[in-house]
Amino acid sequence: MRRVESDITAPRAPASASGEPSGTTRGHGLLPGAGGITVTPAARSRGAAKPSGTSGHCGGASGRTVEDRAPSDLIYDWNELEPRSCSLEPPAVVELNDETLRDGLQCPSVRQPSLREKQEFLRQLPTIGIGAADIGYAGASAAAFDDVVELAKTIGEAHLAIRPNCAGRTHVHDIDPIADAQQRSGVAIDAALFIGSSPIRQWVEGWSVSALVQTIEKAVSYAVHAGLEVMFVTEDTTRARREDIATMYLAAAGAGATRFCISDTVGQATPGGVQQVVHFLSGVLDDHGFGQAAIDWHGHRDRGLDVMNALAALAAGAKRVHGCALGIGERVGNTALDLVLVNVALLGWKNVDLLNLPTYCRLASEMTGVPIPRNYPVVGEDAFTTSTGVHAAAVAKAYDKGDAWLADRVYSAVPASLVGRHQEISIGPMSGKSNVLYWLRAHGFDPTPERMGAVLEAAKHASHVLDDAEATRIAESAVPARGEKGLLV
Repeated sequence: MRRVESDITAPRAPASASGEPSGTTRGHGLLPGAGGITVTPAARSRGAAKPSGTSGHCGGASGRTVEDRAPSDLIYDWNELEPRSCSLEPPAVVELNDETLRDGLQCPSVRQPSLREKQEFLRQLPTIGIGAADIGYAGASAAAFDDVVELAKTIGEAHLAIRPNCAGRTHVHDIDPIADAQQRSGVAIDAALFIGSSPIRQWVEGWSVSALVQTIEKAVSYAVHAGLEVMFVTEDTTRARREDIATMYLAAAGAGATRFCISDTVGQATPGGVQQVVHFLSGVLDDHGFGQAAIDWHGHRDRGLDVMNALAALAAGAKRVHGCALGIGERVGNTALDLVLVNVALLGWKNVDLLNLPTYCRLASEMTGVPIPRNYPVVGEDAFTTSTGVHAAAVAKAYDKGDAWLADRVYSAVPASLVGRHQEISIGPMSGKSNVLYWLRAHGFDPTPERMGAVLEAAKHASHVLDDAEATRIAESAVPARGEKGLLV
């Protein structure tokens, strides 16, 4: 099978300040298979047919504007391909890459954590089944480089079961710092080299696929010869054309990349679209002799589909998915890796102990200044609390049976015990006698009729759920029945 060859001695292509191709001509049309790569019939069938109206060209004549082009020229929509369905067959492999210390810190609202905070957070990852982490953008600044070196040393010295990686542009200015960090730390660091791929990005930048390919081949070859393992990443893969995806990833594979990441950079994809692009890339790599290569999925949550898309990617054959604690990241954030962990555990896809998941999320919140919403799934303060009468009655009856397993599931799809928590019953305007009875007993009060009535009456007239201090004050002030001492002993 044909492989893409790379001349490592060739001069580097000119690059813009962003590290990507410059000097390209807007008038260059890009034909399917540009760059000398043939997309085989098998690979085409995995990616299905193009949506109608999608052009095989990018760029435009000088003076043309975006209004001169059909939207389908600029955005290839994998979500429109048939069949528009998603299968959740259990994957053979589930690996996780934490992006909190790099992509997560691109959130416009975070504070930058100290090195000590980063190290404490990093130490949590192996305890909850996360085996890889992006430890920073080594080429961003001297301070960022120093942190990368120290974090890599932390991994090595503490023998943490984490494979570190650093993101960088397909440019020597970003590759050299990663290689230097690897040498100084004595710990292998993968280079996650990224470049834009979608027609809309090509149009804005004035790129041609041939220039992109030249940049990819030289950057990947340079990194490999610098002693780095390379994960090749295309930005905006989920809006890129099939022939461009094939051309770019095969160029990277031929130059020595061993892992390939699909990025849903703007949160465009639906689960069906995710599986279309994963199947397509897997087929292309397999057809050209790179069938053993690992595929990663990197998602964002602009449409709120981040967790489902990560599961869809794994089911389609991606070996590893990326995400951030609490879903923090640029704009509305990256895939919430904590929730991916919960779901792969509940689906039986990964045998993992999640008792430290609340600590992982708490540390992420504290070091970035991003609060955990009370109603955040699994680790939010309200995640396992009910104040509604009917729900509370069912939980209380399960506890009365002495069956903690039952109580943990009668009104919860996620067992609180999975993350070291327990079901709680509170008292509020929607509560009934079961709530009050359970609360009084749990807090050491004798549930006399007078006390039950006083607490329930106060709750029904409150504008909120009573906190423990309020409920305690009411319970203590209730007139006790004759002979009652007030508290259970």
